[in-house]
Order: sequence, then C-alpha cells, then structure tokens
Amino acid sequence: MELRGKQKRFLRSEAHHLKPIFQIGKGGLNDAMIHQIGEALEKRELIKVTLLQNTDEVPEEVATVLEKQLACQVVQIIGKILVVYKPSSKEKFQNISTQVRGI
Repeated sequence: MELRGKQKRFLRSEAHHLKPIFQIGKGGLNDAMIHQIGEALEKRELIKVTLLQNTDEVPEEVATVLEKQLACQVVQIIGKILVVYKPSSKEKFQNISTQVRGI
C-alpha cells in the first residue's frame, strides 16, 4: 500500500515524540538487525532508526535496504534519523494502521 501525503504527514506527527529504538553503528546494517527491526515493526508499526556518527552507512541506502527486505515504508529521513512504518499483521497491534486507513 502506497501512502498518500496526508497519511505520511500523520505518521510524521505521530513519530515526532518517539525516541530511536535502533542505532546503526560501525558494524553497519546486518541481517540480525534487519530481523530485529522487522519484529519491532510488527509490534509497534512505527519506529525511528538512527545512524551513529561512526557508521559508513548512508541513510538513503539503509532506507532502500529496509524497504526491500521488510516491505515497509520509510516515511521520513532527517539527517541520520529514519522514520519507518509497516502495518502490523496481528490485529491486537494495529493501533496506528487503523488510524492511517481512516485518513
């Protein structure tokens, strides 16, 4: 599902107060971290990922890797912080996605 402009704006406003729960450091983005990000998206639907100063990763490249491997959407990239969204497949975790569908 491709997000419309109003839906992205809503998700950005929801993510404003969130703290990044994943940090990509000098080890880079590996399969284990991608798996953990996928599990966190299943439970939370909307998370922030930050890239530390000592990493060689580029935010846009990390965004494309996450979008390909997790079938999620990167809603926003500000500096080295990514806002990532994926609707949960479990109904009990679908808090944000039900609001997004209503927009």
